[in-house]
Amino acid sequence: MADFKTIKGFAFDLDGVITDTARFHAQAWHKTADAVGTPWSETLANGLRGVSRMDSLELILRTGGHEQDYTQAQKEALAQQKNDNYQALIQQLTPADILPGILQFLDELQQAHYLLSIASASKNAPFILDKLGIADRFDGIVDPNTLHQGKPDPEIFIRAAEIIHLPPTQVIGIEDAIAGIAAINAAGEVSVGIGDPQVLSAANINFKDTQALTLKHIQQSVYFQS
Repeated sequence: MADFKTIKGFAFDLDGVITDTARFHAQAWHKTADAVGTPWSETLANGLRGVSRMDSLELILRTGGHEQDYTQAQKEALAQQKNDNYQALIQQLTPADILPGILQFLDELQQAHYLLSIASASKNAPFILDKLGIADRFDGIVDPNTLHQGKPDPEIFIRAAEIIHLPPTQVIGIEDAIAGIAAINAAGEVSVGIGDPQVLSAANINFKDTQALTLKHIQQSVYFQS
């Protein structure tokens, strides 16, 4: 039987878990796909979720059969243009854009003295947290520039545990993407999936939306009761 008492920290993905910046990423990547001649689709959009910037660009190019059409320098320029478009879009973020239930959940965690970290592939995470007014809620933010592998590799969630000085076995990771859940599981952490449980079936614990994300619901989950 899994013991909830061993949990000392939580590692959060950002996009789709704390705020819905995923829609801004989709808009910016759609513009990039149009620029390189790759047809946009829901399947492509879903494949980009939770994936690093350069890996996302490679997927767009590969999907359209354009992976050999650009030099590394040109790819970096395309990725930078996407980021410029994205940053222009997220200027409009405010605390009102925090997803339902997340502030209350953060309050719960802080009152119970859990350590909190951010495990996001987004290099804009510190800026976004500032715009949302919750940067001071977290004890550490993984810097994607220090990573060698993107999700679904476990490196980012292993690092998310390290920066709050905990072993992965004492951390719960929260994600809304298949790649993210795979990364949490591979890191040896408890995985919580936010979204369609059939899509995120590999998660140890599933919640349909952030409103259901509470300490009580996690403790009462089948994972910790079985």
